[in-house]
Amino acid sequence: MGDRGILFDHIAIAVERMADTPAVLVGALGGVPDSGAPSRMFNWGCRRFAGGGRLEIIEPRGADGFLHRFLAQRGPGIHHVTFRVPDLSAVCARAEAHGYKIVGYDDSHPGWKEAFLHPKQALGIVVQMAQSADAANPSRWQPPAGPANAPTPATVLGLRMRARSLERARTQWELVLEGEAAEGTAGEVIYRWPGSPMRLAVEVDPAAEEGPIGIELEAPAPIAFPAAAHPALCAAFLPRVSR
Repeated sequence: MGDRGILFDHIAIAVERMADTPAVLVGALGGVPDSGAPSRMFNWGCRRFAGGGRLEIIEPRGADGFLHRFLAQRGPGIHHVTFRVPDLSAVCARAEAHGYKIVGYDDSHPGWKEAFLHPKQALGIVVQMAQSADAANPSRWQPPAGPANAPTPATVLGLRMRARSLERARTQWELVLEGEAAEGTAGEVIYRWPGSPMRLAVEVDPAAEEGPIGIELEAPAPIAFPAAAHPALCAAFLPRVSR
């Protein structure tokens, strides 16, 4: 990553079968294959959208593993957000200094080091922090075929979330992960990372459950998505028409 700072890399959605997703990601949103690979416990594949935003789909492999447990306990839906960091140990130390417990720390592979913040502490979502020697991801992925005549790719603006307090949001996204904060038009806090195509929008509600609300999109034409979670991905999409 050179001298670049932290980057908001992608949003990941957990599903039972990746083959069920192209009708939405390609047929409705125009996503194009970006990268992917099989892993020991899961398969993953990213699709890229206008402006560079990426959505990752992960499906379980084998008989057991963290993704099996997630799907059994919570069902399909938004699983994690990934941040590329220039120095994993420094970010983890900063997180621990603010009271977070680091889980899944693994620096055994020099080309890919990672660690996680658990959703019980991390505002209702898994946060993956990854230090990569090469910004390019492996491409050993044969993506599921998408519908023909896909539309012009939509823009994935980022993820809208909910936090119980501004202080909790600021600690995680600003003090630990060094996002730049600005007030949104509806009173939410928008966090951006220079060089990243996506952002996080955080609504503060002391009485609500923390976690993801939906994936914000912008498209050249209206997209007919349900108001609640989309049945194929069990994630809510919040589209708007570009001007």
